[in-house]
Amino acid sequence: MLTPMSHLSKLLTVIFCLCLPFLSSCNAHVSEVQITSPNTQLKMTVNLQDFLMYSVFYKGKEVIQPSSLRMILSEQTLGNTLQVKNIRKNTVNEKITPLYGKYATLHDNYNEVIITFKQDYALILRAYDEGLAYHFVTNFKDEIIVKDELMELNLAGDPAVQYPETNNWIAWELVYREYENASAIEKDKKAITPVLFSYPDNTKLIVAEADVWSYPGMYVIKNDTAFQSAYAQYPDSTALGSWGFVSVVQRTRDYMAKTEGKRSFPWRIFILTDDDKTLLTNEIIYKLSEPQRIEDTSWIKPGKAVWEWWHDALLPGAEIPSGMDNRNTALYKFYIDFAAENRMEYLMIDAGWSDIFNLSQVNPKVDVQEIIRYGKSKNVDIFLWCVAMALTDETVDKHMQMIHNWGAAGLKVDFFDRDDQLTMDWYEMIAEKAAQYQLMINFHGCSKPTGMQRAYPNIVNYEAVRGAECSKWDYTANPKHHLVFPFTRMLGGTLDYTPGSMRNATQDTFKPKDPGLPSTQGTRCHELAMYVIYDQYFAMLCDSPMEYRKYPDIMKFLSEVPVTFDDTKVLDAKVGKYAVMAKRKGNNWYVGGMTDWDARTIEVDFGFLSSGSKYEAVIWKDSPQSDTQPTQYLCESVTITNETKLQLNMAKGGGFVICVKKISQ
Repeated sequence: MLTPMSHLSKLLTVIFCLCLPFLSSCNAHVSEVQITSPNTQLKMTVNLQDFLMYSVFYKGKEVIQPSSLRMILSEQTLGNTLQVKNIRKNTVNEKITPLYGKYATLHDNYNEVIITFKQDYALILRAYDEGLAYHFVTNFKDEIIVKDELMELNLAGDPAVQYPETNNWIAWELVYREYENASAIEKDKKAITPVLFSYPDNTKLIVAEADVWSYPGMYVIKNDTAFQSAYAQYPDSTALGSWGFVSVVQRTRDYMAKTEGKRSFPWRIFILTDDDKTLLTNEIIYKLSEPQRIEDTSWIKPGKAVWEWWHDALLPGAEIPSGMDNRNTALYKFYIDFAAENRMEYLMIDAGWSDIFNLSQVNPKVDVQEIIRYGKSKNVDIFLWCVAMALTDETVDKHMQMIHNWGAAGLKVDFFDRDDQLTMDWYEMIAEKAAQYQLMINFHGCSKPTGMQRAYPNIVNYEAVRGAECSKWDYTANPKHHLVFPFTRMLGGTLDYTPGSMRNATQDTFKPKDPGLPSTQGTRCHELAMYVIYDQYFAMLCDSPMEYRKYPDIMKFLSEVPVTFDDTKVLDAKVGKYAVMAKRKGNNWYVGGMTDWDARTIEVDFGFLSSGSKYEAVIWKDSPQSDTQPTQYLCESVTITNETKLQLNMAKGGGFVICVKKISQ
C-alpha cells in the first residue's frame, strides 16, 4: 500500500529539485505567468509583482478579475513579498484507468506551470480543457500552523448563482438557493462547494476543490464586495451531542490547520464551460486527486442493495410480520431472498442491529452472522450501518476485524457532520483501516467528496446530497432539485441519493410521511432515470420488496441496469431543467432522461450506436396520464439503428429509461 508521504516525497522531489542557474536567472524577474488549456479556451494569469494575484478567462472573456491568493501561516504569509526562484512548464497527456466509474479510461491531458519561490514553497497551476486549478506546496522542515488560506473571487459581471447555502459548518445535505444575481447574496452568507455561477451568455463558472487530506474543506463566503474562501477552524474540544452519538465541536483554536511542513495542499478549481452537458461528464476533481493506494482490489465490488430503512421495513401483504419493530433475522432473510431473486448484490442493514458504540453488542433479535451466512448462500453480501463514533482510534481495529471475520462486505458509516482538519483525518483513517480489513465504505452524514475515493476506491459512496430520505419530512427532494445537484455536487463523485420509490406523487398531491410508507415527487419513470443519470456505485433500492413485486417489468430494469459503466455520453442537458444521458456497459447501452416540473418532448438521437447493426430498445416512459397520475407508465419494445431518432414525451416531473441491446449485425 502506498503511503501518503511516499506519494508526497516524489512530488516534492520534482518541485524542489536543484534548479539550473540559467533557469533561475531567466525567471527571477518575470512579473506574470499565464497558463492555457490544451484547447486554448481557458486561461489563468498570475501576477508575481509583490503579492500573488490571479485572473481567469474563458474564450477570451475575463470571468474572474484580479483576485488575491495567500496562505497565512503563523510565521509568514505565502503569496506576499514574492521572490521567484524558478518557473518551469510541463505538459502531460496520459491515460487514467479507474477501478470503476462511468468511463473505462480517462484522458488526462493538461498544461502545468510550477512557480518555485525562494521562501521554500511553490504554487502549481494546471489547465485542463475541463477547468483550471492551482495549489500551494510547502517544503518547510518543521510543522506549520495555517491561520487562513485566502482565495478571493472578484467576479466579472453579476452572474446568477446556485448557492448551497448554510449558516453552520456541519451540513452538506442542502437545498440549492438560486439567486438571480450574485450581488443579491447578503454579506457573510456562506455555501459549501461546488458553487455554480451562471452568466447571461450561458458561461458557467464552478468553484470547487480536490485532493483534501488532513485539511479542512473549503466554503465560499460573501464579503463586502466579492466572495472568498472560508474554512472550519481547528477543534480545541469536542463532546457528544446531536442525539448523543455525534462528535460536536465545542471550542476552536485560532487557526484552521496544524500540519507537516513538507506537503501539498488541496487544489482550488475553476470549472468553465458554456455547454451544460459537459458538467455531467467533467472528471477534473478525480484527475487532480491522489492515485490509488490500494494494491489488491479484487474484493471491491460496486453493486445495488435492497434496504429496509426508507420504507420503515414495511412489507404489506407479506406472510411474516414487518415494520421497524419486527426487524429480525427472519425479516432480513426475506430481503435477502428478494435480492437474490432479482440479482441484487447486497442487503444494506441500517441502524438497530447493534449497540451504537459497541458493535459487538448485537441486538438479540438480529443474528448478524447467520444473516451474513444465509446471504452468501444466495450470493448476496451484507453492508452494516454504524455511527462514526463507533470507529475511533481506540475501537476501529476491534470492530473492523470483527466485521471482517463475520464476512460482511462493508460499512455504512454515518453522522460525521463535520469537515474540519481532524474530521478529514478521520475519513482517511476509516478508509485506510477498511482497506486493511477488506471492507467497502459508504460514507453517510458526511462532507462532500473531494477525490479521496480515487486513492481509496473501497469508498463506494458518499451522501452529501439532499436525498430521497427528505421525502419523509419535507418538500425539498423534488424534480427541480434532482436536476441541479448532478451538475454541481456530482462533480465530486458518487452520491447516495437512494432512489427507487414506487409511490409517486405530483407537485400538488405530494405530502411528506414519517413514519409509514413515504412517497416521492415526480413520476415513476423520473425515479427510474436516476439509476442511469446519477453516479451511484453502491445504489439503493429504497422501496418495499412487496411494491416492486407488483411490477415485474420495472424489476427487470432495476435488476439489469449496472452501477458502473465503460462509456458515458450526454445527449442533452440544461442545469435545473432536464438531462438525457446514455451509458454503456459492455455491449449494452442504457439511456435515461429526466425533467423538472415542466413537461417537455425530447428527441433521442441514437447516433452513438454502431452503424450497420440493429438493436432492441426496451423503453419505460411516462404515459399520457402521468401528469396527474405519476405512477402510470408505458413499457414497449422497438427495433432501432444508429439512424433512429425517437421523440419521447416527459410529463411534469417526468422521465424515461431505455435498455438497448444489439440483435443483429
